[in-house]
Amino acid sequence: MAGNPDVIGQDGAYYLERASILEDSDDDFQYEEIPEDEDLASEADEDLHAAVRTIQEAQEDDEAAHLKETRPLPPVTQRPEVVDDFVRNFLVKMGMMRTLDCFQTEWYELQEKGLLNSENVTTVPDVYIRNQQLDTQVKTLRNDVQKFKNAANKAKDTYVKLRKERDFHRMHHKRVVQEKNKLIEDIKRLKRHYASYEPTLTQLKQKYEAAMKEKMLSKLERDRAVNQVAGLQATLRNLETGMTVDSLNMTREERRLMYASGRGPTQSSVKAAREGSTRQREIDPTNLDVTNQSLPRHPNDSEFPPDTRVNPDLAHVKGPSSHLTRTGGFRLTHTIQAHTLAVSGVALHPRKQILATTSDDQTWKMWAIPNGDIIMTGEGHTDWVADCDFRPDGSQLVTGSGDSTVKIWDFSKAECVHTFTDHQHAVWGCSWHSCGDFVASCSMDNTSKVWDLNSLRCRVTLRGHADSVNSIQFLPYSNTLLTSSADKTVSLWDARTGLCGQTFYGHIHSVNHAVFNLKGDVVASCDSYGVVKMWDNRTCALISSIDTGPHPANRVAFDGSGSVLAIASNDGTVKILDISSGQVSTLDGHEDSVQTVLFDKTGDFLVSGGSDNTIRIWS
Repeated sequence: MAGNPDVIGQDGAYYLERASILEDSDDDFQYEEIPEDEDLASEADEDLHAAVRTIQEAQEDDEAAHLKETRPLPPVTQRPEVVDDFVRNFLVKMGMMRTLDCFQTEWYELQEKGLLNSENVTTVPDVYIRNQQLDTQVKTLRNDVQKFKNAANKAKDTYVKLRKERDFHRMHHKRVVQEKNKLIEDIKRLKRHYASYEPTLTQLKQKYEAAMKEKMLSKLERDRAVNQVAGLQATLRNLETGMTVDSLNMTREERRLMYASGRGPTQSSVKAAREGSTRQREIDPTNLDVTNQSLPRHPNDSEFPPDTRVNPDLAHVKGPSSHLTRTGGFRLTHTIQAHTLAVSGVALHPRKQILATTSDDQTWKMWAIPNGDIIMTGEGHTDWVADCDFRPDGSQLVTGSGDSTVKIWDFSKAECVHTFTDHQHAVWGCSWHSCGDFVASCSMDNTSKVWDLNSLRCRVTLRGHADSVNSIQFLPYSNTLLTSSADKTVSLWDARTGLCGQTFYGHIHSVNHAVFNLKGDVVASCDSYGVVKMWDNRTCALISSIDTGPHPANRVAFDGSGSVLAIASNDGTVKILDISSGQVSTLDGHEDSVQTVLFDKTGDFLVSGGSDNTIRIWS
């Protein structure tokens, strides 16, 4: 909007006139050189003379004005000058002081003697006085001419200096214009060059992903072959010593078939086999456990339960509620000011209305929900606490922290009972096995670990991800682990062997979190650009992909029925996805990024925590 001062109404008032200013880029503008004026020198000389005349006229005007302002001097009677005074003045003016002394001596002697005639001492004729005045005026004018010559020479020097500066700046402008045009051409050429590399980069990226997939498959085949060889060697050793092949020395393939047929070993048979293996190691110390060739068996090691159990929580699952799945079905009911820094993780107690939270302020807290009364505070980590999980019986809590440790907290003792320190970098996530004897953790050191709570040691390390492992979860009542990584993959692992069973490829950005639904047949994952993908755990195929970006999706959570997915978004909202219809609704309430989200088992309410240091409960 610009005002035009030339638009004046009849009443003398000014009016504004709308004008649009077009924005234009100068990237493609060709700069033109400044044309040099050939008559510039002559014009400059004329301007110089005019400037000198103007200065003189201004000085004369100032002198005239000054003379007018001064008071008139009193009148002076001028006597005609006599001959002797004329001679004296002439000698003084010429500087002939000795001649003046001789003249005065002789003049006064003759005057005293009376030898001077009256004709000789009369006044000087006017012509001599006029000549003297003209001579004085000539000298004054010569002085003025010299002064003006000096001023003209000085002005000429200034003009020459300014002309040189003008030529220098003109040459500098030409050089800048040439460099600017050259840079514009270079940028255009680089853009064309970069565009020519785009197809090659895309092809190399596809080849890299294919090579990574082939590498993982080759690694799996190698691990299977190594395990089969180890099992066969153990079987041969037992046959040579006359021992029968019990369940302890079976190959993993034989165990898998046995578990699939429903005739897995009982706890008593496993215990008897372990005692027999211990006696055998006392005889032959080189005979180590087949399932972990790198570590000897510890007497207090726990046994992994079979995978044939059924999740009892499935019997209590209700169908999806229509008032929760429709747009805006959830409403904010409670807000808890939980920590002094961002809330990074939440966990619900398996039996009571108790919520555990972790925060960047290096503490974890337990709250009674929904009233928000604090129950307990845990302090001991020396860096931010990233995640927590309750033991299935609710008696203990596990936390993972940026100080590279995993801590076990006992509520009955109100203290940390053990700290695992084998990780080399920050721990991002932790998960408790449904049997309560094992804890899994993932770290920025590209590995995940399974910890035995009875022998208090690392049972197995999961290696295979090429970047930070951002989340980990046990499939309920199973030995299967789900991990997500910054290498853009989601993987399934066998916690007993540490082998990767399947890797899901499809994300093109770092995967922040992955989670099972309650049945375990669907996996949901989210990445740093807000893309959420659903995977079929049975066929290992992609079911759907939903873009909720461009803001990162930090966590995802299924409700009990598996038909609703909650997404914690970095734009400060919680997004609710109805899986059957693909409809996405938004819950606004947080004042900053939402870091974590979690449904209760019944799906009646939703808990979210964010960088605004609060916990919010939605019903």
